[in-house]
Amino acid sequence: MHVNHGTPPKKSHQALAERILKQRGRGMPPLAGPMPSPDEVATLVEDLLSVILPGTRRTRMLGETSHAAARERVAEVLGDLDLRLEELIFLGLHRLCPEVTKNKDACWRRAQSITTRTLAALPELRGLLEKDIQLAFEADPAATGTDEVVACYPGLYAIAIYRAAHRLLREGAQLVPRMMTEYAHSRTGIDIHPGASIGSPFFIDHGTGIVIGETTRIGRAVRIYQGVTLGALSIKRKVSAAAATTTPKQPVPQRHPTIEDDVVIYANATILGGDTVIGKGAVVGANAWVSYSVPPGRRVGGGA
Repeated sequence: MHVNHGTPPKKSHQALAERILKQRGRGMPPLAGPMPSPDEVATLVEDLLSVILPGTRRTRMLGETSHAAARERVAEVLGDLDLRLEELIFLGLHRLCPEVTKNKDACWRRAQSITTRTLAALPELRGLLEKDIQLAFEADPAATGTDEVVACYPGLYAIAIYRAAHRLLREGAQLVPRMMTEYAHSRTGIDIHPGASIGSPFFIDHGTGIVIGETTRIGRAVRIYQGVTLGALSIKRKVSAAAATTTPKQPVPQRHPTIEDDVVIYANATILGGDTVIGKGAVVGANAWVSYSVPPGRRVGGGA
């Protein structure tokens, strides 16, 4: 059956559309303009990875590659990335402006500033990822080389996206950083909130089912395995009836654990609570349930 997508909507469709638009509860934001689409964020992510992991995706070059040719290819992607990132950051910001039209220019200027600072930080992000890649290679006997880590490891993919998203969040971007890490979540099964603080190097092995909450603090050379949850003890948000659904959240106390340097957390361990500190060099065994602090160097939980 042929469907003509140019056919004007029926009156019944227009009436139904009107009913849908009027049906708005407290949890539904107002129509404040378009938001970034998942497809746009996916393209943004792949372009970011192309430049912080040169030689992959759009910066891949076949045959002999001179430094000058590589520089031109990376610069070409950066040009596209600059415009795309600025637009998506704006779409993530302007929904928070009380009067969108009046504040449009200010939102654009803010988006431009965030974009400029984030792009300037890409060499630093590349340096962090180089450490993550090296730790993955050293920690996993199955790795045949650092190139295999870059090409195949979902943990490295999720970490790379997290590091870019975390930087964007630090610079003041709204919505886009969370969409980026949710894109990584959909691809890898690894759920890292962009607000988490994660030192370098960091290694995720296998990765499926990992959850790292917003206020988690992770030190250097930490290794975690599939199914690990770094979560919060259950709390209920208090929201007044008059609170706008698009009002930015205020700073929140730490709800998720602190993991100090050189800690190893094995598969399916669950560590909960903002007061929980896993001390330097500790080992948390597989399937452990931990809601208390662990002294440095201690081994706890099943299989530890």
